[in-house]
Amino acid sequence: MSKRMTVRRSPVHGRGVYALRLLRAGERIFEYKGKIISWRSAAWRYRLREDDAHTFLFGLSDGRVIDGGQGGNWARWLNHACQANCETIEIDGHVFIDACRDIMPGEELFIDYALELPDDAGEDTMRDYVCRCGTPACRGTMLAAAASAPQSNDAPSR
Repeated sequence: MSKRMTVRRSPVHGRGVYALRLLRAGERIFEYKGKIISWRSAAWRYRLREDDAHTFLFGLSDGRVIDGGQGGNWARWLNHACQANCETIEIDGHVFIDACRDIMPGEELFIDYALELPDDAGEDTMRDYVCRCGTPACRGTMLAAAASAPQSNDAPSR
């Protein structure tokens, strides 16, 4: 395992990534790795799988997806938190994870998933995106902040 971090069971969800040493604010921790595929391919592939508990998809701004479940690294185990201690930076089709603040040894690393769903997503789908981060600023959902705010007639969007 890395000298900077490790993967182990998380009280938030499944596995998580934990710091083994102090990670300084602004430090580049690692890149989110995996096979780059189209959204159409990702939707087809994940519709066929039996386990709904994990998806390791990271959407890129050009419409492609990094599938961390295929050739991915530890970054796929990053859990969501509404008050994340890490941020994602996309540069030329690569996604890097940087520390937003100092992260102490033993602390779990988090990113804000800021997921989006189609406007017509039903209540059952919305329940799949409940947040369990437990931070003081928890918005109750892994959906993007704008999507989690009360809306007049429509449900938020992944």
